[in-house]
Amino acid sequence: MEQRGDVYDRNCPSRAIVDHATGHWGSLVLGKLLEGTMRFGELRRAVAGVSEKMLAQTLQALERDGLVHREVHPVIPPHVDYSLTPLGTQAAERVRGLFTWIEDHLPTLLAAQAAYDTRRAEKV
Repeated sequence: MEQRGDVYDRNCPSRAIVDHATGHWGSLVLGKLLEGTMRFGELRRAVAGVSEKMLAQTLQALERDGLVHREVHPVIPPHVDYSLTPLGTQAAERVRGLFTWIEDHLPTLLAAQAAYDTRRAEKV
C-alpha cells in the first residue's frame, strides 16, 4: 500500500511539493500552463514580474515533481516547450479555482483589508 502524504507533518516530503505548486511563482506558472503548451519566453512574458532565473528554477522544481513536462526539440536554435502532465493539469485546475474565487471576491477582500487597516491605525 502506498503511503499517503501529510502536509501538516514538517518531515513529510509533501511539504516541498506544496511549496513548489502553491508558492508565488509555481502557482502562477501552473495557472498559465493550463492554457496550453508554452515556450520559456512566452511563459516569462505571460507571468509578469518573474525573472529568468526564478522561472527556470520554478520549472525545474515542477518538472521534478511530475507536474510539468519539458520537451526539447533538436533544432537550431534549441526549441523547448513546457506543458502540464496529467498530474499537473489536476493541480493547475485546483490552483485556477482558487485564483477564480479570489478574482470573483476581490471587492469583498479589498474591503476587508481596508477595514483591518483602519482598525489597526485607530489602535496606534
